[in-house]
Amino acid sequence: MNHNMHFPSFSHTLQHIFSHAAVTLLAVGIAFSLPSAASFILYSWWPKVAGDSHLLLISEISFAAVLVLLLNLVLVAKEGRRSLRMNRIASLVHVREGNNWFSRWSGRDLLNRISGTRDVSVMSTTGYDTFVSKGRDLHRFIDDSYELRVMLMNPYGAGAKRRAQSLGKQESISSYRQETEATIERLAELAAAGKKVTLKFYEQQPFWNLIVTGEYVWVQYCHDGHELKNQPEYVFALRKDKPAQGLFSAFYMHFLNQWNDPRHPEYDWQSKELIYRNDKGSEVGCIPYPPREERRAEPRLVMVG
Repeated sequence: MNHNMHFPSFSHTLQHIFSHAAVTLLAVGIAFSLPSAASFILYSWWPKVAGDSHLLLISEISFAAVLVLLLNLVLVAKEGRRSLRMNRIASLVHVREGNNWFSRWSGRDLLNRISGTRDVSVMSTTGYDTFVSKGRDLHRFIDDSYELRVMLMNPYGAGAKRRAQSLGKQESISSYRQETEATIERLAELAAAGKKVTLKFYEQQPFWNLIVTGEYVWVQYCHDGHELKNQPEYVFALRKDKPAQGLFSAFYMHFLNQWNDPRHPEYDWQSKELIYRNDKGSEVGCIPYPPREERRAEPRLVMVG
């Protein structure tokens, strides 16, 4: 991926300048040292080696080891170029696995390189790590954005129950509900602060956890039987020169398809109900949220003239 396309910064330019200067000085130093090195090998080192079988054997073994090392470096460089090419095609710019210091450092470096965004789109289980806790460090983008589009798993639906069963933790249901309520409260605060906040719920078991911040999408796979926080996180960037290439467009279109699906109701901030609409956007039913009973309530039909 061409990082200059997405991370324009003065420090990044200086880093390139100093790296090119260092390579140039190294090449000049090697060029000037070649005559001295050749003279030493021909007139000092080789006469000693030629008359000593032990020293000759050590020299041959050392030379063979150097050749093997150089060959491995060439193979590593070739594999590195191959991986770089694949990452460029997929537009992969960052991967976070685990919570070690290197992952945190590289993640902060990526966040510092990304400029602000006008809108943020989120498709999550509860949204707690994104909006409430400090787990993802995306609060700067959320606070600076104008519009928020959020899709959360309905913690009272069948998908949440199947998700809890796959984890083998029945107490996850109560955790889902508590975290979702905390997220709703946070979104209500953002809406009261003047942001355009739209919240929808989906019923099925979660598959992808997506956060779209402008030209970047943060992706985690919701694997059955595994906590989401333990799954690797991938960041894909939009390639402005080739927008049809890379996985950014694929994941963003997946979010838009789910967002525009009329099966997913919208949360009404005033009535605290889930509003169902048809393909034309007309309201066809609503249910209270949270439901008055543990079982899922049936939508109340609204007569449309």
